[in-house]
Amino acid sequence: MYRAGHYGVSLLVYAPVLAVLLATGYRAAAVAGLVGVLVLAPVPDYDQRVPFVSHRGPTHTFAFAGLVGAAFAGVVLLAPVEGVARLPLAAFAFGVGALGIVAHLAGDVLTPAGIEPFWPLSSRNYSLYLTRADNTLANYLVFCCGVAATVGVYVLFV
Repeated sequence: MYRAGHYGVSLLVYAPVLAVLLATGYRAAAVAGLVGVLVLAPVPDYDQRVPFVSHRGPTHTFAFAGLVGAAFAGVVLLAPVEGVARLPLAAFAFGVGALGIVAHLAGDVLTPAGIEPFWPLSSRNYSLYLTRADNTLANYLVFCCGVAATVGVYVLFV
């Protein structure tokens, strides 16, 4: 997928989380999580700018998702903020960080090139062979579906 497709997949993957958070009254967390997954949508593809790192290599794995989630949680735990329950907030931050990367992986598994999500434990490639990454129509269709899901959740729960 290209950038628009990755944003769309991120919106689709986050929509159920958004629904739960809005339904339970956690509006600020809902918005923060939405921003978080959208900020992370293009991050795994930054590997194209790093010498000696193959595209769809280490940054396209569940290990990387865990690392990003841990970094998000670490920032929360180390932030000098008073009066905040840090552990639940850190757990939420971990979830947003990991989910942001996993959403990217979900977009790339749709393409023939696929991903190796279990690297370094396994180099098996997974692909659904649904569309080429450069298919403009597919990218914008996924983006529109993600926007529609997000707007639909907002209308239902706000």
